[in-house]
Amino acid sequence: MKVLLLNGSPHPEGCTARALKEIITVLEAEGIETEVLQVGIHTVRGCKGCGMCRKNKLGKCIFGDDPVNVAIAKMAECDGLIVGSPVHFASAAGDITSFLDRMFYASGGFAHKPGAAIVSCRRAGSTAALEQLNKYFMISNMPLVPSAYWNMVHGNTPEEVEHDEEGLMVMRTVGRNMAWMLKSIEAGKAAGLTPPAPEKKVRTNFIRLPKEKNFAPYFTSYNKVNKEYQDED
Repeated sequence: MKVLLLNGSPHPEGCTARALKEIITVLEAEGIETEVLQVGIHTVRGCKGCGMCRKNKLGKCIFGDDPVNVAIAKMAECDGLIVGSPVHFASAAGDITSFLDRMFYASGGFAHKPGAAIVSCRRAGSTAALEQLNKYFMISNMPLVPSAYWNMVHGNTPEEVEHDEEGLMVMRTVGRNMAWMLKSIEAGKAAGLTPPAPEKKVRTNFIRLPKEKNFAPYFTSYNKVNKEYQDED
């Protein structure tokens, strides 16, 4: 079993890396293989919404000048995903946001593979960033890995994070729970338990056009009313 960890910080040895290290130590002690992909050091394109990845059924993004497609390929061999990010303006860092937008859209997500997000911050904005990151898993049929508190550490330097005893305890709990979930899934597979078959997706919006009458265009110009679309009263 293997877990891919994405570090969205531009600092490979910063606070986010220190938090991920605590998780990695536990995972490896549980016999789970790990691999870290340093995302934050790259300039990552945002998703252009071109849809070519899905139109051509590529399974990857058409942009290949950053590690997005590398991560998608690695997830084919990995059983779980952990995303780490510093908090910037009460949200995840820009590069990891762009990275995940394209990674999840182009791949279609990684159904039934457990996912967890962790964030590091000096003081605040952490819960908003966590909520943002968790939505990638929730929309992709990925079980969320729980912990004993919100998945965050506090500190302005890795040395300060060392003194966040509660935060590091939370990271270790994430690691243990990830290992437990992966082993439980493996045991389920061995017992013949398979993931639920997906239901065909239904895509709707909240716009409902009138059935009786088409009210557009009501005006034929800025100062002329089209009589055809006026009510008698």
